[in-house]
Amino acid sequence: MARVTLAQGRIGPVGLFIMAVVASSPLTVQVGGIPTMYAATGVVGVPLAFVLVAGVLYVIGIGYVGAAGHLSHAAPLYALMGRGLAPVVGVAAGLCALVGYLAIGTSLYGLLGSTMAGMTGFGPWWVWSLAALVVVAVLGLVGGLGNVWILGFLLALELAVIVFYVVTALSQRPGPLTFEAFSPTALLVPGLAGVIAFAMAAFVGVETVPAYAEEARGGAPSIRRAMLAAIGFAGVFYALGAWAMAMQAGPGGVAKIGSDAAGGPLQTLSSVFGPSIGWLTTMLLMTSVGAAMSSFHQAGTRYLFAMAREQVLPGYLATTSRSGETPVAASLTQTVLAGLVIAGFAVSGADPLAVMFTWLSTGGAVMLLALLVVACAAVNRFFATGQGTNDSVLVRRIAPISGCVLGFLLMAMMLANLGSLLGLAPGSRGWLLLPALAVAVLLAGLGWGAVMRAVRPAALAAVGRVVADPVTSPARRLGKLVM
Repeated sequence: MARVTLAQGRIGPVGLFIMAVVASSPLTVQVGGIPTMYAATGVVGVPLAFVLVAGVLYVIGIGYVGAAGHLSHAAPLYALMGRGLAPVVGVAAGLCALVGYLAIGTSLYGLLGSTMAGMTGFGPWWVWSLAALVVVAVLGLVGGLGNVWILGFLLALELAVIVFYVVTALSQRPGPLTFEAFSPTALLVPGLAGVIAFAMAAFVGVETVPAYAEEARGGAPSIRRAMLAAIGFAGVFYALGAWAMAMQAGPGGVAKIGSDAAGGPLQTLSSVFGPSIGWLTTMLLMTSVGAAMSSFHQAGTRYLFAMAREQVLPGYLATTSRSGETPVAASLTQTVLAGLVIAGFAVSGADPLAVMFTWLSTGGAVMLLALLVVACAAVNRFFATGQGTNDSVLVRRIAPISGCVLGFLLMAMMLANLGSLLGLAPGSRGWLLLPALAVAVLLAGLGWGAVMRAVRPAALAAVGRVVADPVTSPARRLGKLVM
């Protein structure tokens, strides 16, 4: 029997925190993102950039989770835009979020497939990608709580690897221990905008927490604590890892990071602890990527489910398991879509790293972060129209307005440096393809919203307003009570 609600009270604050941090894939950022930032910009103040971006996202998050707490919706960006701005805008935002999560989630299949094929020398990259897709599909059907335990274990392993690397890198530093990387003068140099662009992309995934509001134990307070804690944790952890890398490189050596094959995190661990540890660390990197895939899969699945429940998408996508723990139809659909993307890149012969991973991850990051910034305006209007209660002026006004201004500035830096994010040659205008595609998705969403206004006005009016019924939705913890 199909249900239209998800099981409530299944995921606690720690589980929500895990899902957010896993999506940002700390080990991937440490091994790939941070070295690329240093190599591409030569800016010493990379650690401070992570702190700065985390601060801005924290301000944005205060208003975002404040409004999301009143919605308790499985597609928070869609619901917030629909109720804070206009239902048609909500439909467009929902489509953009779906495309963004699909893009960034499937980009990781290119990274994993290429790495595994190179390590083992067995089969083409897409064979490994499809194998990973099967694993993610199974995890997608396990349910929220089952995923939390599995992903939490993998997260603990990758964080342990990063801690080992930080200690090792600091012990191998050629010079004295300094905190120059956290000085404003180390960041306020040419290349600042590029560093900010890379740093913003590293945080994608922390905004997924409100998508589990329907299943969260503890309601809005748990959502707020988990998301803000994830932003703060990621900011501190990334800054620490970047600082350790700069210390290992030594004075004047940050420009060589990324080009020095012996100085990377995996190579450093291998040289100190032996090749077997290096191999194990590489495998943990792959499980880290797989965990991030699963997290983005879960987020996209909940958007499909919630939008189908409100008749914005086909109704069958709102079908769940008997326990109500898994949006089965949406999860399977998400798997099929990811499989089609993998197949498309495999048939085209495109490079899984330079094209599939780089372009899809960058495009997805830009789209999701842009939605988060625009959501600040929706939060401001949401509270201005009296849809929130008992919220402080910080949540209702200061955070949304400040977040909108600061977020817009950071997004402008990110868009101005898309060429660097994509690894294009200076002067190339190929990066314009991503904004063009984003605009096309936005227009398609607005068009679909306009069609709904004409043929299904009642469904359009309900955008962001259909939530779980606490009386009829399944809650396993209450199953043993006798009434």
